[in-house]
Amino acid sequence: FALGITDLDPLEHDLLFERFLNPERVSMPDFDIDFCIDGRDDVIGYVADRYGQDRVSQIITFGTMAARAVVRDVGRALGKPFGYVDRIAKLIPFELGITLEKALKEEELRSLYDEESEVRELIDLARKLEGIARNAGTHAGGVVIAPRPLTDFMPLYVEPDGSSLSQLDKDDVEAMGLFKFDFLGLRTLTIIDRALMSINRQRKAGGLDPLGPENIPMDDPATYELLRRCQTTGVFQLESRGMRDLIRRLQPDRFDDLVAVLALFRPGPLQSGMVDTFINRKHGTDAAPVDYFHPKLKPILEPTYGVILYQEQVMQIAQTIAGYSLGGADLLRRAMGKKKPEEMDQQRGVFMKGAESHGVQAGVAKSLFDLMEHFAGYGFNKSHSAAYALIAYQTAWLKARHPAHFLAAVLTTDMDHTDKLVTLKEDCERFEIELQGPGINRSRYEFVVAGPRAIAYGLGAIKGVGRSAVDNLVEERERNGPFTGLLDLCRRMDQQRLNRRVLEAFVRSGTLDEFGPNRATLMEAVPDALKLAAHSAQTRFAGQGALFAEPGSQGDIEELLEPVQEWSVQERLKGERDSLGLYLSGHPFDEYARHCRHFTHGTIGKLTEATGNGGGVAKGEVRVAGLVTDVRRRGGRVSMVLEDHTGRLEITLFEEVFNRYRHLADNDVMLVAEGQLRFDDFLNDWRLTARALGSVDETIENNASRLTIHWPEDGLGADFANALGKELAPFGHGRCEVCIEYRGSEAMSRLILGERWAVRPSRDLRDRLGVLLGNNGFSIHYPRHFT
Repeated sequence: FALGITDLDPLEHDLLFERFLNPERVSMPDFDIDFCIDGRDDVIGYVADRYGQDRVSQIITFGTMAARAVVRDVGRALGKPFGYVDRIAKLIPFELGITLEKALKEEELRSLYDEESEVRELIDLARKLEGIARNAGTHAGGVVIAPRPLTDFMPLYVEPDGSSLSQLDKDDVEAMGLFKFDFLGLRTLTIIDRALMSINRQRKAGGLDPLGPENIPMDDPATYELLRRCQTTGVFQLESRGMRDLIRRLQPDRFDDLVAVLALFRPGPLQSGMVDTFINRKHGTDAAPVDYFHPKLKPILEPTYGVILYQEQVMQIAQTIAGYSLGGADLLRRAMGKKKPEEMDQQRGVFMKGAESHGVQAGVAKSLFDLMEHFAGYGFNKSHSAAYALIAYQTAWLKARHPAHFLAAVLTTDMDHTDKLVTLKEDCERFEIELQGPGINRSRYEFVVAGPRAIAYGLGAIKGVGRSAVDNLVEERERNGPFTGLLDLCRRMDQQRLNRRVLEAFVRSGTLDEFGPNRATLMEAVPDALKLAAHSAQTRFAGQGALFAEPGSQGDIEELLEPVQEWSVQERLKGERDSLGLYLSGHPFDEYARHCRHFTHGTIGKLTEATGNGGGVAKGEVRVAGLVTDVRRRGGRVSMVLEDHTGRLEITLFEEVFNRYRHLADNDVMLVAEGQLRFDDFLNDWRLTARALGSVDETIENNASRLTIHWPEDGLGADFANALGKELAPFGHGRCEVCIEYRGSEAMSRLILGERWAVRPSRDLRDRLGVLLGNNGFSIHYPRHFT
């Protein structure tokens, strides 16, 4: 803090330097230092320059031959066909720490192993090699700094780019007595930096002083209100469902509460009852008064309501009650954590003797030692918790006070993680911030604030679009003005960077919407625009521009954008998902939502509004509908993700159910699932164990009782009547009656057609009526009892 390395004042928060380093400590402390991702390499470069390139190195790691990889490697060495080996490898469950020994307990793999000699030979060879070091890598954060050249201590491994790594891994480096630092890139620090830069650009334009982390007030009511509402998406360490539940119960209203939350949210405190005691005492709902065990301990335990929560409190108790030095108290804390009987007996004697000399009764001292020993296993490093709580608070403050700037920074940082972008899009909606689609004359590489309640989509988040292409595009736009059309864009940009693949991704994502009547027309025009632009460049290069008409004139543009029929809603949304990784302008389920409310128990978002972190809580039998987006086989079951416009839900199918509904368990299928909804503690989310599946389209077709045609005012002629009859005829002999409803400025009428006009309201019929009448030109009704 004194050197400006950290912003956390240790005196204000009662943090002990001796917990980190003291004269009585034998082993060296851990140096885990978090930096902004963008600046981490600069720090490593600085350290190398400061202490000497020959004395600083990153640390090697060794990748081993895991179960799937070793099967593939052995198969390749034996010259087996790729498909054959791949089929065997995929029978090995995709689980952390899986071995071939465990995998052979799977029935299908075991059967192949027993029955086919080639498979047995392959797996037996693979078992002999399993676990052997396969390749060298670089430790995520480890850097070793030596007092002399590293080659005095160990050999070095030189990578192809010329950089060097230690040939010893982190454990061997520490065993030699060398000092290891962990320089970690923390994305949250990058988010804070980006958000503050965005805010300060705005403040500068308004003539205000820049804002820094040190200017953030630590007692902001709006920030604590945001936390108490559990709106913590993007807030450091506080995003998970379990953490949100703890915050909801604790209702933090001061910084010390945040420090405590991060220390409490661990298996030990959660399972021991410490959390319930802490929360009840904070809210004054504990019938018994707070017991501080000894008057001298009240100043130490009062901030945590008499609960020994931090390792530093164990040290302070030993110092206050038994006269330990803080260095000696740290040794006591470590001994309690290791629970070695001989060390504990020795420390108990020292503690009892020290307590007696400080006037503490033997019985009280024994009880205190037993209590400290019990809580030491659950105690957390307060310095660590306080440092992370500071970052958590800063991100919460930015979200509460500058939500658009904060969410733009989070979106930029997570632009390569589609699943996170989907969650953040939903969060933008909750904060009434419009996430605008990408625009060729508005967007930059990153997500940027486009107004008080708007964020412009980042071009860097479009799949297949590289950084250099976007940087060149933005530079050209700023130097020579906005692009006026598709041909202008192609003519002004280098086609090596802005090639057909990039342009098509721009079209699918909606980036070029301002250039044409619709996306289908723009997609048709891309090849010709590129040819015309290339021809234009050649004629300019040949000096023919003054003699002949310049290709790309207004006539060329009009011919280029000859309108074609727009894509259907489903095609347009699929293009967005293919290019952006998510549905931006809508969701494929939107057109089904009005139907599904009649035969489900509610939306996914409504059904999964958890009343707590679950803890095995069940919600019983439910029926839910959505779009299948991810199907995976895991051992003897299949899991898939079902999503609608309100959320996502994991569906589990056991073997028997999967075999019965195999034809429906596929990506992009609109599905109705029935089964048991439970909160899964391992998944930390809700999961539905399905017993039956059905197609949404078939459910609509089989259960609709009436199709109402809303006759348009301008559709009075025979031509329209004939067109309508032509669309209905192929879907006759159904059970859904047809009703014609007319509402004009002067009259209204409703006519129910006879039985011979009853239809099957299939997906095909609904699509045809959508083209003829528009999506609001007809409606489907269901029996009242059908729920």
